Amino acid sequence: MITNDFGLDFERIRHAITYKYPRAADMPGPGFAAGPCLFKDTMQIAAFNENRFTLGHSAMMINEGLPLYVVSQIQRQHDLSTMCVGILGMAFKGGSDDVRSSLSYKLKRVLRIKAQRVLCTDPYVTDDLELEPLGRVLSEADLVIIATPHPEYRGLQLTKPTVDLFNILGRGVLI
Repeated sequence: MITNDFGLDFERIRHAITYKYPRAADMPGPGFAAGPCLFKDTMQIAAFNENRFTLGHSAMMINEGLPLYVVSQIQRQHDLSTMCVGILGMAFKGGSDDVRSSLSYKLKRVLRIKAQRVLCTDPYVTDDLELEPLGRVLSEADLVIIATPHPEYRGLQLTKPTVDLFNILGRGVLI
């Protein structure tokens, strides 16, 4: 969020930091960090330490605020009230059908308020009856958000405005 607010692409900065520097090879990439572990682990550590784990609480607050941040950034360039937004990926991590604490669903709730229409797809999630086929989402959406880095999305040739939170298309993550 900091790099984005300064008009810089985090993925370019991350590449510069990690390029030929093995000690930084495991530096986290961009995108939503979700699932049950952040909340569960933070609460366990906080309980053990008399609820004094401000770093964990701050991480949870920032993480939970990411969908709102993404939408506010998109609104700077687009009138969402006139657009159909497609969300690619509803699971909390790539290659998985696990939707527990997925920020994609929070993103969907925010967009349902802001956008004219929201269509969602996920090649792994089978128990969400509102999901649409990828082809329909891509053809009807005016703007696409890649919210989960499923391998099926690599190599997509998207010509419409795209927010790629994980840099899966290799174009960067600046919103």
